[in-house]
Amino acid sequence: VYVDDMLVKSRRAVDHVGDLRETFTTLREYGMKLNPAKCKFGVKTGRFLGYVVTEKGIEVNAAKVQAVLEMNPPRNRREAQVLAGRLAGLSRFIAQAAEKGFPFFKALKKGVKFEWTMAAQEAFERLKEFLAELPLLSKPEPGDELVLYLSVGRVAINSVLLKEEDRQQRPVYYTSRLLQGAETRYSDIEKVALALITTIRKLRPYFLNHKVVVRTNMPLGDTLGRPNVSGRLTKWAVELGEYDIVFEPRRAIKAQALADFIRELTTDGEPGLWKTHVDGSSAMGGAGVGVVIITQEGDRL
Repeated sequence: VYVDDMLVKSRRAVDHVGDLRETFTTLREYGMKLNPAKCKFGVKTGRFLGYVVTEKGIEVNAAKVQAVLEMNPPRNRREAQVLAGRLAGLSRFIAQAAEKGFPFFKALKKGVKFEWTMAAQEAFERLKEFLAELPLLSKPEPGDELVLYLSVGRVAINSVLLKEEDRQQRPVYYTSRLLQGAETRYSDIEKVALALITTIRKLRPYFLNHKVVVRTNMPLGDTLGRPNVSGRLTKWAVELGEYDIVFEPRRAIKAQALADFIRELTTDGEPGLWKTHVDGSSAMGGAGVGVVIITQEGDRL
């Protein structure tokens, strides 16, 4: 068995030697060996699982950022896949990562000839600018209450889990993924619910160990609590019952690092366009109409 990246953490410096002794005893009991050349002891910061862990929080690995900054525009599918993989490794630090990378993710679709478009190049350049100032991610302590903001874009669902302390908001984890297949035709409330359930599944340890306040201007809590909601919403509501979650109206996001995450189901203020089709049916005994209403999302009512 090969084990990589083992961390022995102590809350107090005076406890560290005892914690190490207990760890070594366990390793010896199971016949496991350590490589001395790769061991570091008594440090307050260090690389762990590809990230830089400090007493203040989790920092991005500068080498991973530099690897993206030094990349040239992809010339083929393989190089674009390398870019997508490197972006995935940084995604927990990037607000709305899937939307930011959508133009070059689009170039990787199966069955489509690879083409590095102008939109992909512009997205690539904006991404490099954004990577220059990635935030420090906060680390929740036992008993901390966490806050979740949800965002639904044209092509992706996003969230940011954050911690509030001293009247400041500090990001803990960003999530983002593209909408797929039938998900693009979900109603707005279903997309927001999908963003919530996707976040919970990805960040389950946080939700199991902390109370989470979900702040949204959508009536998400009321909708999920109704007995007559659609099948998928009912299923998600049951899944949410496992966690300590409360819903609140969205407040202003204070942190500058979260400023570009404010958008949630933004609209242009114009009323949605609805189409009505009438079949003009009639018979000897009278006349009637058949009506099909199609929303902009493609839902038929």
